[in-house]
Amino acid sequence: MTVEATPGDVRPITVIAGDGIGPEVVRAAMRVVEASGARVCWEECEAGARVFQKGLATGVPPETIESIRRTRVVLKGPLETPVGYGEKSANVTLRKLFETYGNIRPARELPGVVTPFHGRGVDLVVIRENVEDLYAGIEHLQTPGVAQCLKLMSQVGCEKIVRLAFEFARADGRRSVHCATKANIMKLTEGLLQRTFERIAPEYPDITAKHILIDNCAHQLVRHPEQFEVIVTSNMNGDILSDLTSGLIGGLGLAPSANIGNEVAMFEAVHGSAPDIAGRNVANPTAMILSAVLMLRHIGAFDAAARIKRAVLLTLEQGVHTADIAAPGHRAVSTTEFADAVIGNLGKESPNWHMREWRPLRLPDASSLRQPALPTHRRVIGADVFVEWRGTAEALGGQLEALVEGTPLRLKMVSNRGTRVYPPTGALTDCVDHWRCRFVLRSVEGTLEDALLLSLLQRLSAQLRWMHVEKLQEFDGEPAFTRAQGED
Repeated sequence: MTVEATPGDVRPITVIAGDGIGPEVVRAAMRVVEASGARVCWEECEAGARVFQKGLATGVPPETIESIRRTRVVLKGPLETPVGYGEKSANVTLRKLFETYGNIRPARELPGVVTPFHGRGVDLVVIRENVEDLYAGIEHLQTPGVAQCLKLMSQVGCEKIVRLAFEFARADGRRSVHCATKANIMKLTEGLLQRTFERIAPEYPDITAKHILIDNCAHQLVRHPEQFEVIVTSNMNGDILSDLTSGLIGGLGLAPSANIGNEVAMFEAVHGSAPDIAGRNVANPTAMILSAVLMLRHIGAFDAAARIKRAVLLTLEQGVHTADIAAPGHRAVSTTEFADAVIGNLGKESPNWHMREWRPLRLPDASSLRQPALPTHRRVIGADVFVEWRGTAEALGGQLEALVEGTPLRLKMVSNRGTRVYPPTGALTDCVDHWRCRFVLRSVEGTLEDALLLSLLQRLSAQLRWMHVEKLQEFDGEPAFTRAQGED
């Protein structure tokens, strides 16, 4: 929810300056916020490269975690994971620790910033699920030649991000929401997001809801970006699309973001730490300042947020630009000069650029989210066993058929990289050392008991190297798995 500010209250904010250019752009944003009259105070903390180098594998020290637990609001610069230190991104660690499940990335055409899309009226927001999907980071090297990454999407996760998108659309005065998925291929994971979106959309009759395939969405964004207002999508798709939309308006130096959770919210520029220009006072602080605007809205400081946003638009319109967006032949200003210009423009506004009227954002109530219905009947009809094999599909299939002869199981098919290769279909498939072997019950009645599955694995392991098994389940008579390409 938007945290309502009480007049006279001073709101504490955790500040993480970050790495590379982070301290420069964060300091610029802090100066602008202070000059705006916003009643905030700062708790400055560490995370990122210097913490990794001290030997803390997460990159986030306990005192920073404690500050965030206390303030619930973070203004953060870019963090890096230096080569040789740490295993996980400190950025991802922070998002997951505090369940900031929604990433909000506005992309609006800015005055004075000339791009190939200048004048088209680009004004959209990408809302990305932030903690699930492939970015759960669950990976395994299953054979010497094949790696696996698990794509995990939950009904609760999908509902939270979909409701956030619709609520944001209302708060920001938007009239439409597109849900971008790859549900035509990934029918269970991406399909879950589509189905959730279509179930919830009727609760928001004031907003036009449209589903679009993610590849078509990317195509349309570079042809007719002005048709989009809000795009909600899954984690990796959103990571890619939001950088694309930032490119439409002039680059990552202009792109703010918010990571929203029910308890904690973090606001950050999405650009990197740019160590090649760190310490030179040339970085563009626009994205960081606009992220601070999102932060002020979140804590209910609407007047200060509007003053800063108007000042930034006017400053850019006046041609006060840092080196990354300065036109050829025009003088580029420094980081501090840009912040000074914005501070000088506080209280002024351009007659050429309108501001959206912002209303408090109502976050989904996690306690009221719909839990998945339990099936009245479930049945295990078989199992996929993944094996390492360096021979031919025909040889593997024959060996497996002999293995289950006389048992309640039969070999239905073998696939390689998702395509059925046994029984042969006549297709030309380049096979690798990773094979999915699908066993099913011979009888249409009954269920595959664990004892039978364990017996299968024990017999199989005497001849082959297996590394992964998935039960093939039916929920209320519907298959809870997909078929391979070419499988009947």
